[in-house]
Order: sequence, then C-alpha cells, then structure tokens
Amino acid sequence: MAQKAFSSSDKDAQIVSLQTQINARDRVIELLRAQLARLHRMTFGTSSEKLAREIEQLELALEEYEAEAAVADVSAPDTAKPEHLSPIRSLPPHLPRDEIVHEPATGVCTCPSCGGALRRLGIDADEMLDVVPVSWRVVRNVRPKYSCRACEKIVQAPAPPKPIARGKATFGTVAHIAVAKFDHHLPLYRQAEMMAAQGVVIDRSTLAGWVGQAAYLLDPIVQRIREEGIKAAKLHADDTPVKVLAPGSGKTATARLWAYVADDRASGGATPPLAWYRFTASRAGIHPQRELAGFTGFLQADAYSGFNGLYTDGRILEVACWAHFRRELFERHKQQPTDLTTNLLDRIGQIYAIEAEIRGQSADIRRSTRQERSRPLVTALRAALDDALSKLSPKSVMTKAIRYGTKRWIAFTRFLDDGQLEMDNNIAERAIRPIAIGRKNWLFAGSQAGGDRAATIYSVIETAKMNGLEPQAYITDVIAKIAADWPASRWDELMPWNWQPPINEPIAEAA
Repeated sequence: MAQKAFSSSDKDAQIVSLQTQINARDRVIELLRAQLARLHRMTFGTSSEKLAREIEQLELALEEYEAEAAVADVSAPDTAKPEHLSPIRSLPPHLPRDEIVHEPATGVCTCPSCGGALRRLGIDADEMLDVVPVSWRVVRNVRPKYSCRACEKIVQAPAPPKPIARGKATFGTVAHIAVAKFDHHLPLYRQAEMMAAQGVVIDRSTLAGWVGQAAYLLDPIVQRIREEGIKAAKLHADDTPVKVLAPGSGKTATARLWAYVADDRASGGATPPLAWYRFTASRAGIHPQRELAGFTGFLQADAYSGFNGLYTDGRILEVACWAHFRRELFERHKQQPTDLTTNLLDRIGQIYAIEAEIRGQSADIRRSTRQERSRPLVTALRAALDDALSKLSPKSVMTKAIRYGTKRWIAFTRFLDDGQLEMDNNIAERAIRPIAIGRKNWLFAGSQAGGDRAATIYSVIETAKMNGLEPQAYITDVIAKIAADWPASRWDELMPWNWQPPINEPIAEAA
C-alpha cells in the first residue's frame, strides 16, 4: 500500500500542534508542582517567610553559638552552679510569699563549737518559684433567719445570685471552665478528667451547660463591644474554618468563625482595642456584609471575593494585605528560587523595614515617613512587577502571583496616604490564631449554638487580653455583676477598657 505523502505545510502544522500540546502540558505540570510544593510546605514546612539565605544565616549563627557554648562547657569547672545559667533575675513581686525559716540544727542559743551564746548577724534569703495545684473547695452560703419578738416578722438576707439557678458552680468556677477551654485550649472532656483526678466528678454535659451560661451572661458585653467597633474608622477582618457537628448525621460540616478587630495602637491611637467574633454556617459573602452593615471607613482584609460587596458603594474602602501578596511570591520562591522572586521579596522587605521603624508613632509621622521613604520603593516595585509581567507567560504561576497584587494596586497602596492604616492584616490574623490552636484540641463545635457561644467567649477573652486584663478575673467579676441585675445605664463600667478589679474582694467568692 502506498504511503500518503505529507507536504511541508502539513508537517509544519503538525509540529505547531505538537508544540502547543507540549506547552499546555508544561503549564499544567508547573501548576501542579506549585500546588504540591505549597501543600507540602503547609503540612511539613515552617510558617516562616524569610528568604532561604536569611534562614541559612540564622542556621550558621546557631551553629557558631552552639560551638562557642560547647567550648565554654568544656572549659568550665565541674563545680559550676546551674543557677548561674538561669535567665530569671527576680520573681514577680505580686506573687504571695510563704517564708520558711531554716534554723541551725543545734538551735539558735548555743554555739555547736564552744557552747557559747549566739547572736543574730543577719540573714541569707533565696526565693524559688513554687506551684500549688488547682484546689477545689465548697463555698457554703449560710443565711440565718430572725424573727421579731413583737410582731413575729421574719428577717433574712436575700439569697446571693448564682450563675445558674439551683446550680452548684460559683461565678469563679464558671469563668475558670470557659477560660480554660477557649484561652488555654483545654476541651471539656479533658477538664472533666482533671477534676475527677481530684475527686470532683462532673459530667461533661454539665460543664458545657456552665460554658453556655457564661456566654449568655456575657452577651451584653459582646453587643457593646460590637457597637463600639462599628464606630471605628478602620477595621481588620479575617475568618477561619471550624468544624461543626451536622444534626442527625454524625458527621461534621465546615462552618466559619469571623474576627473583626479595631486596634490603632500601632499608629499611636488612644482608642481602646477590641475584637468581636461571629460564627456562621458558611463562608458566604452575605455574612460580613450583614455584620458590617452600619460600618463606614477602611476595611483591611484579604482578597476573599465575599468582601467585594462591601466596596461597591464607596462606604467602605478596601485596604489590601501585603503579607498575603508577599506570601504568594514566597510560595513561588520556595518552589523555585529565581533572581526575580529574590528581587521582589527583597523590595517588599525594605518597605516592611520602614514599617518596623515607625510602628507606634503617630499617624502624621507614619504618613510623612511613608510619603518620603516608602512611596519611591513602592513605585519602583510596581515598575519591576510590570516589567516581569511583560516577559512571563500569561498563564504561568508566577504571573498569577504577581497579578494578585497588580490588579488590587489601589488597595495595596492606600496605606501610603493614611498613617492610621496598616501595611498588612496581621492584626486580624493574630485574632484568629487562638481559634486555630483551639480547634486542634476541641476539634469541632457541637452545634450552631455551640459556635455562637464560642464566638461570644472569644470576643470577651481577646478584648480583655488586648486591654491588659487577666480574662478569668475579668469574666468572674463581670458575670457576677450582670447576674445581680447590673443597671443598663452603667454598662460602660463593665467594658474591658474601663473595668477595675474589686478591691480586697475575693473574686472567686463573688457568688
């Protein structure tokens, strides 16, 4: 059979077709490699975004330090005292002191050598840090009854308020359980085991009820926190996934906890910092749109499309997050370091170095410094990005990473013109970090109500910590006052930024 002859034009077309297929496969392979590298780093790698050479410098410094320490250990005499290596110079002065006096074995009157009388020359004192395990006790409220001999009227003090009617937990106990779960990340089953080890057997469902009551009592505080947050000129927002038990299925679904934060401390602001959280069954954009319906100002967030509906009418202005942009570039750098990725990351690092210098300064100083020093760097960075785009394949993963920033350039550069704004959204990311740690321990929320309770208690705990308060002491006192019908006209006195701890009053016995 005669073979069909191919013309040169047919061969050229076939070559072009094959080359096109190869190029398409190369792009797919590149994309898959990038995704694989990212997943591998998320699973096994560190969260650091430093350049490889910076990490190598740190490792070299560590090796030098270890070598010096090894030499010091060899040359040190065997009699070296371990306490000389301790970094603790003094123990906190507010801790209670239990003094133990160690007298000589022969007593304080007679010299062991000659039998003569001893006189006191002075003392040598040494302090050590000690711990007393959590101890449970029973508070017994006794109310004597009195009757009038003349009219037989019975007089008795009113029953003190309780966090739970006919319950057996004080306000201090309820606060302890809630803070242990949401601040110390101890799930209720683990707390129940710890209590049982001390002879206090409480069912986990009972502990859950106590946490729910704490959230119920704290709800007015959270509502007030949100009211103040909506008034802010700038908010930070972020969300994180949380598993929730699906009713009747025995399986879990993915819900969301959203964090909204107002914090102007980095720009020298005097407004108290605050944070509130919301639990939603999905990540639909309608949730942040409803939550921020009354807000007007700047919103710093990531590029999640669900936030886009907030920016349509100009009431809320988007401020993009440079940390996310840098992370996109760093992912490419980790996969395949190039002169381009190193150059871009170095340029962004120079801008961050300026931000570190002016953190805590007034908004006017921050703005003038950014205009003078940061703006030229940002302008040069944009030129480098545009130059890279002109040379890269439109479908490459590096092009995608660069366009993440260029298509939102107005939002990325907005911080240059307002010293109150931040360069990134790390404030909100720090606010959701406790949730990410906590869910590794308590794994999932039992229901929508459970998620709402978590959001309420996280709001109070994180706002209290941002204002320098110890959460358990604050919650104990506040829920006791709320349960005792605290007047609505004095709500502001209970807010974390105004609250004062009770003087000479054992908070745990507030019940």
